[in-house]
Amino acid sequence: MTNYVLVAGAWLGGWAWDEVAEELRRGGHTVLPLTLSGLAEKRDVPAGQQTHVRDVVDAVEHAGLTDVVLVGHSYSGIPVGQAAERIGDRLAHVVFVDSDVPSDGKAFASAPWAGQLGATITEHGGFWPPLTAPECGGQGLTETQIQRFVDGATPHPGATLTEPAELTRPLGELPATYVKCLLDGAEPNDDVVELLKSDRWRLVEMETGHWPMFSQPGELARVLAEVPARP
Repeated sequence: MTNYVLVAGAWLGGWAWDEVAEELRRGGHTVLPLTLSGLAEKRDVPAGQQTHVRDVVDAVEHAGLTDVVLVGHSYSGIPVGQAAERIGDRLAHVVFVDSDVPSDGKAFASAPWAGQLGATITEHGGFWPPLTAPECGGQGLTETQIQRFVDGATPHPGATLTEPAELTRPLGELPATYVKCLLDGAEPNDDVVELLKSDRWRLVEMETGHWPMFSQPGELARVLAEVPARP
């Protein structure tokens, strides 16, 4: 059986994975949904980009996990991608769910929208405010699922978005799966397209929106359960 560490994207905590975690546990897997510093129940903890990387690495090491599948959704693909290379032989696979991917020296808040996001963070006291219900439309979510998102979301610490990623090896060397959610765009971004040229990366498509842990938790759990074993 596999050890999964699940990390949700901006504004969300470990709670976002409840339904996915339940499905994976039914299959006999060990599942650790992780809340990053500055979010949800950890909202009072100061956080920068490398804080989030350490959150993931520390969770794996403190739990003594091996054969780990790290899963990063949306923003969290950036810290998860960095953590994946830092946990060494503990890593079996990394899954990026409709996510950004880290690039050495590059921040989440990069051109062309760095200025706009930076201004928003400044206006909100150093945080990125969560999306409103109308802004979640068009992503395959029911009204109940949207309300769950809105009710559970917390402001995202801005420093995690503006500080650069730190990589020591090419990301394409890691065994990885990229899950593209098609309602959020038919194609991955250019960085991901380049990484998918690696023979260690594969692409999986889901007919849903950007938050499949809410819209299609059973299908997402199935995709994660079918991740290739350690190469």
